[in-house]
Formats: sequence, C-alpha cells, structure tokens
Amino acid sequence: MKTRLLIAVPALLAVVALSGALSPPEAAVAQQPATSDQDSVTVTGTGTVNAVPDEAQMSFGVESRGRTAQAAMAANATAMEKLVAALRRAGAREIATQWVSVWPVMREEGVIDGYSAQNSVSATIGATRAGELIDAAAEAGANQISGPGLSSSNAEKLYLDALAKAVVDARERAEVLAKAAGRSLGEISSMTESGGSEPPILYREAADAASSTPIVPGQQETMATVSVTFDLR
Repeated sequence: MKTRLLIAVPALLAVVALSGALSPPEAAVAQQPATSDQDSVTVTGTGTVNAVPDEAQMSFGVESRGRTAQAAMAANATAMEKLVAALRRAGAREIATQWVSVWPVMREEGVIDGYSAQNSVSATIGATRAGELIDAAAEAGANQISGPGLSSSNAEKLYLDALAKAVVDARERAEVLAKAAGRSLGEISSMTESGGSEPPILYREAADAASSTPIVPGQQETMATVSVTFDLR
C-alpha cells in the first residue's frame, strides 16, 4: 500500500504542473490592448457664386400653309431663308436647325384642307441684345418664338469658384463641431464632390430699354456642395 501511494503522488503533481503550463496567466490576458478606429467628423459644405448671365439662347420658327405638302414646304423654305438672313444680320451666332415637319390640316368632317409646314432654328446672342434679336425675327416673319434661356459664358469657372467656397465652408463647420467636442481638426481623410445646381434666372423689365422687347436678366446663382471627412485630434 505504501509503495503505490508514493508512486501516485508525483504523477498527480506532474498533471497539475502540466495543466498550469498550458493555461496562460490571467494577468496576461487582461493586459492585451483593444483596437479602435480613428475618430473623425464628416460635414457637408456649400458654396455659391452670383453672376449676371451674358448669353441668350432662343428658338425661332415659321409655320406656312399650302394646298399640298410640297407647296407648304416650298413656302416655308422661302420664309425660313428670310428669317435666317435676318438673324445673322442682327448678330446671332450658332444658328442651327431644330426640326422640320409637315402635316395635313383637317376640317371638322375629316377632310384634308391643305397642309402645314414648320421649320425652327435655335440661335445665340449676347444677353443685352436678346430683345433686338426677337424684334428682328418677328419683323422677318417668325410666328413662333420661344426663350430666352440665359447662361454665363464662363459657367465652368463660376462653378469651380463655388466649389472652392464649399470646401472652406465645410472646414468652418467641422471646426465648430470639433471645438464643441473639445477636439481639434486633423487631416482630411476623404472628400467627395456632391454636385451643384443653377436655380431659375430672374427677369425684370427695364423701363428705359431701347428695344420694343425689353429683356434684362437678374442674378444667376451657381451652387456647389462637397462632403468632407476630417480626422480629429
């Protein structure tokens, strides 16, 4: 009995020692650091630039009647030649055909009563001369006039200026948020252009305009927005 007891005790101690060696100390597990993402703040900045448009785009057309489709088209061609010549004399540029069409004119009883032909062109001119061009077109026989659509010849530069202001606005907003949180701004980690827009142009009448069709553009606002993410320190 004594001999068996002396052999069993060292074996038990060896098992206990081996078990302790395989299990990591509890203190070592508690000391492993936890990872975390970099703090950041994301804001949207807006920039706007105001400018008076300097270009006008308009559409001019003539509708002509004839007993046959061929007669209507021939009459319309003659009228359009006169109109295009008048537009060029008035200083229009980028004159381009928009559409040409011909269709039968029906009476109430469903009988064809001749044909109608239509031709329309677009033209561009300086915004301050838009009224003059409209008058010249009407005098030349245009019976369909639409527009003007006003724009700026340096629209791309205006948008880039608005975009730069949007980035400045984003930084100012981020600085306010960071200060309120007791932090400071770090580097920009990401930046996305969100696009822009051009609100409708305002028109106002000019009492002293020399043209019989006064057209005076108001201010046009070009807007750009960006989304910017800043690291926080």
